[in-house]
Amino acid sequence: MLDVLGLAPDDECVYRALLGRPHSTAMPLSDLLGLSRAAVEEALSRLVGWGLVTRSADERFTAAPPAMALGSLISQRRDGLRMAEHALVTFAEEHRAAMTGSSINDLIEVVTGVDAIRHRFLQVQHAARTQVRSFITAPFVALPPDENTAEPMALDRGVRFRAVLDRAVLAEPGIVHDAIDSLRNGVQLRVADDLPMKLVLADSDLGLVPLAMTPAGEPGAVLLHRSGLLDALDALFETVWRTAHPLELSSTGGASEAPVEVVPNSPTELDRRILALLLAGLTDLTTAAQLGLSPRTLHRRLRHLMDMAGVRTRMQLGAHAVRNGWTDPP
Repeated sequence: MLDVLGLAPDDECVYRALLGRPHSTAMPLSDLLGLSRAAVEEALSRLVGWGLVTRSADERFTAAPPAMALGSLISQRRDGLRMAEHALVTFAEEHRAAMTGSSINDLIEVVTGVDAIRHRFLQVQHAARTQVRSFITAPFVALPPDENTAEPMALDRGVRFRAVLDRAVLAEPGIVHDAIDSLRNGVQLRVADDLPMKLVLADSDLGLVPLAMTPAGEPGAVLLHRSGLLDALDALFETVWRTAHPLELSSTGGASEAPVEVVPNSPTELDRRILALLLAGLTDLTTAAQLGLSPRTLHRRLRHLMDMAGVRTRMQLGAHAVRNGWTDPP
């Protein structure tokens, strides 16, 4: 748990043991933890050096209060990370300046092999400071979406994720479940009928584009640094994003939650089913139960339909729906 602060497993075990056993010596701690006396003494020495443990003249040890000792260590690590972030910005600017006028070989890196592509894919996301954008198509050669460990870490840093899914991807096993998890975590998802390629972009600085198999049968990809080609891919993503259909969750939670495609200026299949049931005379609660929705979600969808139709009452919405064929099968 404390390895992120630089503590080894033995250090953490010894510190936690001391929390309830002040004024202990190395020998009883060794017996308690099943560690050699030498290992305990080494851990105690490190803990004393970090200020997590105090040592008396008769070689007795006491854990410093966690709020004070660990808080100080966390603050030091946080300050260090801030300095590293400033250094990253400086290095990135130096790198961009150095790349100006560079040859094509400096702007494009060819990556070959599943492991190398996976490493670069995760690395590109780790490098993002503000946003990650991607095109997701099948098949998944290097890394399935549910194994993308870089995404939750980047989201925790405040990085914005936007992804467009090729419609065929929704038929892949487990994709709907992964989409639900991503939507819950704040990832913005849209669906396009046919994407031209796989793609991941980190800010406007890096892009990874998987390619077809090499003659040797290995998958390949290119890693692009800031360049005119990367600018073109940036523009391509934004164009596709604007015309793709958003995905949103169909309810506020529970087993019935599912991603629903929202088609601008026209009702979704779920909307049509809601209208059909309400026009048939079912109550809001019964309609919500029939469709596996929460009442709150039902009311939100109705409010959206009223806005779309430009009406203010349920009666006006019903008339508009019948007049415009909103209850007919799509």
